[in-house]
Amino acid sequence: MASIPEAFHDLFERETYGHFATVMPDGTPQVTPVWIDYDADADRVLVNTERGRQKERNASRNPKVGLSAVDPDDPYRFLSIRGEVTELTEEGAVEHIDALAARYMDVEEYPGHGSEEGARVQLRVRPESVVTSESA
Repeated sequence: MASIPEAFHDLFERETYGHFATVMPDGTPQVTPVWIDYDADADRVLVNTERGRQKERNASRNPKVGLSAVDPDDPYRFLSIRGEVTELTEEGAVEHIDALAARYMDVEEYPGHGSEEGARVQLRVRPESVVTSESA
């Protein structure tokens, strides 16, 4: 198991977009741009989505995932994570999407509430491999 180096925690505190990769039923990759978060105490990368979306269905079937994120201020500073979804939970997912909306959209509440058919779900990813790079 690997951890996110502390020097890269700042990427999860800013408007850093990630690319979340899951595996389709036929074995091909599926990649989605996502808002990202990190629970340093539990060492879990957090991705929030709507129940029933492709990434949630794929991760439910095959928990092996990947995520990459590039520093919005320095494209040569990035991290790449391979890991496993250890939990898919609705508990706290609405509050989590609201906190992400505050960071990414500067609003108090996620504007998609009420327009979505499915419940919010949080995917908690345990990093198994972490690769980082900093610009020279």
